[in-house]
Amino acid sequence: MAIIYKRLETDDEIRGKAYVHWKAWQEAYKGIIDPAYLEKMTLEKCENIAFHWRENNVIALDGERVVGFACYGQCRDDDLENAGEVSAIYILAEYYGQGVGYHLMQMALTELSEYDRVAVWVLKENARAIRFYERCGFAADGSEKEITLVSPVTEMRMVRVNYV
Repeated sequence: MAIIYKRLETDDEIRGKAYVHWKAWQEAYKGIIDPAYLEKMTLEKCENIAFHWRENNVIALDGERVVGFACYGQCRDDDLENAGEVSAIYILAEYYGQGVGYHLMQMALTELSEYDRVAVWVLKENARAIRFYERCGFAADGSEKEITLVSPVTEMRMVRVNYV
């Protein structure tokens, strides 16, 4: 069955997005984020997040099953003018390498095409994600911040210039 890419719409899709959010954190961040924080990142917490932030989401469906999503909007960083942001993009590990993330990113970038640039924040230790963003045209801009997820981790910002 072919993967379908679309905007997030139904409550079932929102619950599916929440599952992907929860499962992808367990898969992608094992060994990067403190296990105590991953334990706190429950499916219920992800459902609360998903139902609270319904707008600006695109999903990948394999049949009725949500297997990936991307969230986008105006950049939250004060130092980047006229910039969009991909605030989250998660794919189930079993769908890695199948173009799902790339298609979701292209949909988000299309939605953000009015901006001069698009930013993403990525954990500095997440080499797989950094390579993915580089393939999508993003480059580190030197901005970093430390966040505490039980223990400290460093995020780095990557930016892509939108060419008209």
